[in-house]
Amino acid sequence: MKLQQLRYIWEVAHHDLNVSATAQSLYTSQPGISKQIRLLEDELGVEVFARSGKHLTRVTPAGERIITTAGEILRKVESIKQIAQEFSNEKKGTLTIATTHTQARYALPTVISGFIKQYPDVALHMHQGTPMQIAEMAADGTVDFAIATEGLELFNDLIMMPCYRWNRCVVVPQGHPLAKLPKLTLEALAEHSIVTYVFGFTGRSKLDEAFSHRGLTPKVVFTAADADVIKTYVRLGLGVGIVAKMAVDATLDPDLVVLDASELFEASVTKIGFRRGTFLRGFMCDFIEKFAPHLTRDVLAKAVQCHNKSELEELFHGVELPTY
Repeated sequence: MKLQQLRYIWEVAHHDLNVSATAQSLYTSQPGISKQIRLLEDELGVEVFARSGKHLTRVTPAGERIITTAGEILRKVESIKQIAQEFSNEKKGTLTIATTHTQARYALPTVISGFIKQYPDVALHMHQGTPMQIAEMAADGTVDFAIATEGLELFNDLIMMPCYRWNRCVVVPQGHPLAKLPKLTLEALAEHSIVTYVFGFTGRSKLDEAFSHRGLTPKVVFTAADADVIKTYVRLGLGVGIVAKMAVDATLDPDLVVLDASELFEASVTKIGFRRGTFLRGFMCDFIEKFAPHLTRDVLAKAVQCHNKSELEELFHGVELPTY
């Protein structure tokens, strides 16, 4: 059994059983991958993949368990490499992050700019996706860190730490009736068409809960994952926008009126998560602290020692988070 063979079955399973696409991503040949998978199956005495002719059709029950274990082995191998790199060159390596558009566009630019200046020899890669995709990438080791507001709590293998709280605002065109009210209310909002985030994105659940608790049904006519897209459709008159407060800039959005909605909706918490067992290199710890200054190396060391979510919650109970 070779590590290369374990890498091949892992990658094939994560490329929708497309051996050709896997070969392209690994810069190798399709026949070479197929041969090595067959050799592994012959050695193990079970099929990892079911086939129809030359095509892989599904992962077998035995294959599912083998691939899961292969992923754990490959992550351990990567940790060994990370440890060696930390001692051979502590300021050189790779950092991969998965996050949402809102974090990438509004929360991370300053952090990443400062990080790259401090660590010019660290290659930083960013993946964007849904909260569920982001959490999955962190859980299966595709990325080092996941940064999101929702979705991370669904994966028990992730160590999640709170970074900051953020509130929402309502954006409307100049002269809109809501801008003339002495005080914004949920009842007033519910009378208008609403443009906001797709469910499951950027704290959308808090928004729906607020209306539901008041017995109101918001008229959501358009949803998007991107705050800039939401603002575009507000400008077109499609409805009033509800977005993260950090996603509105008075300089960039002078044509929109911003109405504070912090009293209408419960604040959300953005978290950073990484897979349990991840070896945190020095520059990885520094990135976390740049993003959330209260997450010092001492705090990280304590978080890593927590065995479950309850212990993590206890660790951060009462911690004052910055609010945006």
